[in-house]
Amino acid sequence: MIFDARMYYLHMKNTLIITVILGSLITASCGPIETLPPEPVIEFRSFSLYDTIDLLGNPSKAGKLTFYFEDGDGDLGLDPPVTPGVDPSSNLFLRLYRKTDGVFELAGPSDPLYPSEYRIPYIDAEGQNKILKGTIDVTLIYLIYDPEDTLYYDFWIKDRGGNESNTATSCIVVLGENGTCLPE
Repeated sequence: MIFDARMYYLHMKNTLIITVILGSLITASCGPIETLPPEPVIEFRSFSLYDTIDLLGNPSKAGKLTFYFEDGDGDLGLDPPVTPGVDPSSNLFLRLYRKTDGVFELAGPSDPLYPSEYRIPYIDAEGQNKILKGTIDVTLIYLIYDPEDTLYYDFWIKDRGGNESNTATSCIVVLGENGTCLPE
């Protein structure tokens, strides 16, 4: 066996170059971990209104509220209730404002369009960085409505730690006009 010093030198030089490149890539990808406050933050993205059929086959209206969220400590969402329909826990809250005589007023629980409280399902952040980011769609069904009904929603979320988000506001919606509205 003959030892060729030049080939050994070239092989070691190429190995060193590859090692330096890989080391640079690993170092570059290990930047600082992003941090956000533990309180969730939400932003209104859109509201789409469309015709649909309810569970009994009756024509109705549906609205899809879409919003963006961030949660710095990754504790958003609730486990399903142990007994369906028994656990009163909610973590998405909506306030309905309805236009009456040209003025928007907060609607009360007796209003037929009054929204329910909702439950965002348990979301688990895997890995070292627990930050959660994404969008949530909520479908609202309007069984009894007047096509002239004009409304908007204020809404907010609460994480498992009890931290409440900011309050976001939807656009103004006229129930007789299908389409999508976006933030102004």
